[in-house]
Amino acid sequence: QVQVVESGGGSVQTGGSLRLSCTASGDTYDNKWMGWFRQAPGKEREGVAVMFTGVAGVGREYHAASVKGRFTISQDNAKNTVYLQMNNLKPDDTAMYYCAATSTLLGSPFNPTQYDYWGQGTQVTVSS
Repeated sequence: QVQVVESGGGSVQTGGSLRLSCTASGDTYDNKWMGWFRQAPGKEREGVAVMFTGVAGVGREYHAASVKGRFTISQDNAKNTVYLQMNNLKPDDTAMYYCAATSTLLGSPFNPTQYDYWGQGTQVTVSS
């Protein structure tokens, strides 16, 4: 079993920044996919940014078009932690943000059904 815990959410004004952290513990492994999804009220869960946390810090990153250039996913492999740096936040970014992890990804990295382990979520609220 793998446990995933997020932190770092909060409330900011438009144009502000936040950094989310996600740490995996338990039966962790070096090569896995970890990423961030978000879900706003009344909307489906959508992928935000995902990366492959390979050995020696070599990873592959994917960012959704809606956040590209504003959000950046990164990792500290030694700590089994991934981060989501969110800059130039907009009200449309308001949502519950979830961290997810899986060892095998066969299709779209943004398909939430492919992820086995999920955190409880952290709220991000952006006011205009």
